[in-house]
Amino acid sequence: MRKIFLLVIVLGAVMVMPDQALAQQNAVKINIFSPIFKTINVSYERALTDASSFQLGFYYTGASVSSLNYSGMGITPEYRFYLSETPAPAGFYVAPFLRYQSVKLTIDESTSEGKFSAFGGGVVIGKQWVFKQRITLDMFIGPAYNSGKVKVTNGSEDEFDLSGAFDGFGIRTGLTLGVAF
Repeated sequence: MRKIFLLVIVLGAVMVMPDQALAQQNAVKINIFSPIFKTINVSYERALTDASSFQLGFYYTGASVSSLNYSGMGITPEYRFYLSETPAPAGFYVAPFLRYQSVKLTIDESTSEGKFSAFGGGVVIGKQWVFKQRITLDMFIGPAYNSGKVKVTNGSEDEFDLSGAFDGFGIRTGLTLGVAF
């Protein structure tokens, strides 16, 4: 947890560096697919140059699949390389990312409990539009990989099968709507 806290402080310091000659350097966005999965996903993006930006995403989830209940959070730092003629944060981009997740697990009608922690990453491609210099729309998709382990606090490890849910290969996709400033 200390490493995450230190990462957030360092990234925050980078984001408050002196302003450059960009019209809209910042954007706060919400992934509109998130409520489907009983999750809230918020991200902050800051343009660093005309062709790059840094984004820090955070999500919290509390959902159930069959009898497995999970609640927890994740943090996703991402560096975007904009490939368009328009200055960041608008246009086509390629973005490598990392992700840390920590999820508490419980099973209905059982005393089984556990905690799943994972670290992973991947790369997305996407396009972001900025309308009227204030509204952002961002679409992205790409491969992702997470590697983690369940630490059982009560019950049996066999009860917690997370293959495909949080662990292993997957697709990271999203459609965010936000405000640029």
